[in-house]
Amino acid sequence: MLQALLAGVASIKSQQTRMNVIGNNLANVNTTAYKGSRVTFQDMLSQTVRGAARPSESRGGTNAIQYGLGVLVAGTDTNNEQGSLNATNRPTDLAIQGNGYFMISNTDRIAYTRDGGFDLDAAGDLVHRATGERAAGWSADAFGNIDTSAPIGTASTINVPLGSLNAVQVTSRMSFTGNLNGNATPTDAWTAQIRVFDGLGGSHDLTVEFTNRQNPAIGTPPTGAVTSWDWAMYEGPAGTGTLVGSSATAGNERLYFDTNGRAVSDLATGTFNSITVPGSGGAAAFPIQVDFGTITQLRGDTQVNAREQNGFPPGSLQSFTVGSDGVITGLFTNGLTRPLGQLAMSIFSNPQGLERMGNNLWRATDNSGIAVVGAPRNGGRGIINAGFLEQSNVDIGNEFTDLIVTQRGFQANTRVVTTVDEMLQDLINMKR
Repeated sequence: MLQALLAGVASIKSQQTRMNVIGNNLANVNTTAYKGSRVTFQDMLSQTVRGAARPSESRGGTNAIQYGLGVLVAGTDTNNEQGSLNATNRPTDLAIQGNGYFMISNTDRIAYTRDGGFDLDAAGDLVHRATGERAAGWSADAFGNIDTSAPIGTASTINVPLGSLNAVQVTSRMSFTGNLNGNATPTDAWTAQIRVFDGLGGSHDLTVEFTNRQNPAIGTPPTGAVTSWDWAMYEGPAGTGTLVGSSATAGNERLYFDTNGRAVSDLATGTFNSITVPGSGGAAAFPIQVDFGTITQLRGDTQVNAREQNGFPPGSLQSFTVGSDGVITGLFTNGLTRPLGQLAMSIFSNPQGLERMGNNLWRATDNSGIAVVGAPRNGGRGIINAGFLEQSNVDIGNEFTDLIVTQRGFQANTRVVTTVDEMLQDLINMKR
């Protein structure tokens, strides 16, 4: 009878453990990115009173006689299924859709979390709002290049210095589009203006002049060319400004057109005509590739204009966005957009093996495997949704059902203890 009593007590303890887990799940039903847990049981060692016997010629076999000694908690499992996403409209709230964990650092160690509630601190660092620990990732260089092959350590933080980061972009490419009249005479000319920027953000006003239509094409025309034009680029007015490049400059060519009025060229794919703008005010001279490839020569009015140039004057960082690949892109007051950094994400071969640290944080263990670090949306890692937070995946209906089952299991085993106690009392009362 004492064994029955001890089995009942063991079950009561196990049911209490299960109740603790259910209570914790329900307490965290609204915790950001919380992953619910469950308890599994296993039977305790069974006592063998008589072993099994094989059949013989005269008698059949007999089964073993055993009775169990109670129940034990086999373990707790974490439900890592995706929680629903809730829109918050905060640009620093980030939710992972798919596999992976954000990485945050307190300079001593790196922890992992699905809680994407981030914010910027006074220094402009991207930090985990609940703990103040800094988000780990890769910082971009001055040109916006990000090296995701660099190792991530405790010092790999991301800084977004709103209002204090200034940026310029020197013009390295520009293009023109439009039409040159297919009936023009050699004396006809057309000019177009464009503003470009040097390495210090200073502006330079350039004028390109198209002249001397040649029919047939002269020089050494490319295959298919039937007509050609000369061009010249000046800083300042055409003819009186400083010549910065022309069709006669080494490495450049005239504008050539075929019988359909389309531009043809002998320049290698990906290369264009080039000019060099002299520096001023301390800025260095800078080369610019000039793309005339979309200009046509049709029998219509001449109308050639600047299409685009990729330079920007000085501007300060005004705002930023976070893409699905974790790239943080800054928007400057001058219209320039440039990557500032990229969030790192980790996946594990056995995420069930991670250990809870509190504050929505996890740490790696011997059974979780090492963190495989990389960029979001790559290598099996999920995508990032800015302006959303992942919700708890606790199912209230299931938890309440387990609550009832656990309560009945607890009550049943208290009855076992009570019944055994009464039987022992009757046994003691046999002698008076």
